[in-house]
Amino acid sequence: NMSHTWGYGPSNGPDKWAKDFPIADGSRQSPINIVPMEAQYDPSLKPLKLNYNQSNAKGILNNGHSFQVDFVDDADSSTLTGGPITGTYRLRQFHFHWGASDDRGSEHTINNVKFPSELHLVHWNTKYPSFGEASSQPDGLAVVGVFLKIGAANPRLQKILDALDVIKTKGKQTTFSNFDPATLLPGFLDYWTYDGSLTTPPLLESVTWIVLKEPISVSPVQMAMFRSLLITEEGEHPYYMVDNYRPPQDLKGRDVRASFK
Repeated sequence: NMSHTWGYGPSNGPDKWAKDFPIADGSRQSPINIVPMEAQYDPSLKPLKLNYNQSNAKGILNNGHSFQVDFVDDADSSTLTGGPITGTYRLRQFHFHWGASDDRGSEHTINNVKFPSELHLVHWNTKYPSFGEASSQPDGLAVVGVFLKIGAANPRLQKILDALDVIKTKGKQTTFSNFDPATLLPGFLDYWTYDGSLTTPPLLESVTWIVLKEPISVSPVQMAMFRSLLITEEGEHPYYMVDNYRPPQDLKGRDVRASFK
């Protein structure tokens, strides 16, 4: 029954999550509205080092809230170091959030402006034994957020979109390999960073957020392909997967730092 699981609809959407996940009202919830004028330039922030390996992609899944591309978990895994984090974080998966139309869809906003979509690359701190254990630690996860902005078609995004036909309904998955997630990053890796949380239940406050300033391009036709996915299982009355984003949460005194002047 859809009313008993979280989602993005009127009966189970973000404003209802606190009932089952009281941390929804916590002190470091995500996403946030980023106000560039109020972000503090921090010269001690290092450049991001993304050491991604295209042979690591292993599968793509429709989980009923989004779709995600999963990565293998071994010594050759793709990693993130530098930036605001200490140690080595390993890429676990990436996924997207998007709107029913091109004027909304991102989770983070810049001066209250939404983008049509936002990509999240989820990494976990290898000082912990597993992703599961890392996800409940204050320094357990690091998520790189990338805005998608309407423009030219993005050929690197197209390879992912071409796989969506096979995972149209909830629970469907298929192999997805030889994909380098670094090709989804913009040319400049300037970023804002702050202490936050997962933006989906269980909303754990374990994420160092790294939100890139420069967006990547997506065409209106490509955005329409995101919206062809269904949140329902095969054989159920179909509901399209749209507006799967959480709105910005209160900053509650947190600092937002910028890696650039």
